[in-house]
Amino acid sequence: MLQVDLNCDMGEGFGVYRTSSDSELMKYITSANIACGFHAGDAATIRRTVKLALEHGVAIGAHPGLPDLAGFGRRVIGITPEEAYEMTVYQLGAVQAFAKSEGGAVVHVKPHGALYNMAAGNRQLADAIAEAVYKVDPSLLLFGLAGSELIHAGKAIGLHTINEVFADRTYESDGSLTPRGVAGAVIADASRAAEQAVNMIKNGEVITRQQSRLILKADTVCVHGDTPGALEHVKQLREALEAEGVAVKKAGKEA
Repeated sequence: MLQVDLNCDMGEGFGVYRTSSDSELMKYITSANIACGFHAGDAATIRRTVKLALEHGVAIGAHPGLPDLAGFGRRVIGITPEEAYEMTVYQLGAVQAFAKSEGGAVVHVKPHGALYNMAAGNRQLADAIAEAVYKVDPSLLLFGLAGSELIHAGKAIGLHTINEVFADRTYESDGSLTPRGVAGAVIADASRAAEQAVNMIKNGEVITRQQSRLILKADTVCVHGDTPGALEHVKQLREALEAEGVAVKKAGKEA
């Protein structure tokens, strides 16, 4: 039987600003990528989101990003590999501490936003992030864009890598995600997003913005928690997967 992990970016509020749908989204996903305080999140939000994940039996992941609250971590910032390493260790440590204090553990790491996309194409940054994860805990899973430099870097250092695909984003012919500034880069229609995800998981392919056929591996599928209608996206996606006989399960080393 085909199976796939269903992940969502969570805990992306801070201070008095909260992401109100997190508690509902947790009912449908299997892995939560928790903001670590740089692009979003703070101590109270991390703790609250960790507790939510544990209550729902959802795998806890650290979601380190660039230090850019104003831009939500989606603006490219020139950083060195050393800085990428330090940012990853620092932010992973924050979520690890809260997970341990609540009786849980971090299972995976998935970079956020611009850091994720930068590491997908830049092998030096990818190596630095993979090294940071490995040195903190070599048993952690590393989520990365399917077939990207981050996946290659993780494998090279000895991490178990999880190829990620996106239900609510369009793809370019080189395998990258369409930049958010391009019209149509974010798929707003929940049924279309579910259809794309099912095709990627069942057939290992996606039709790009250029109308070419891109072959990829799908171990986990992401729906962004800040996408308009995210809850409806996740509901429809889970229903579509189960209707097609795809088991929705946590990512693991057997995947």
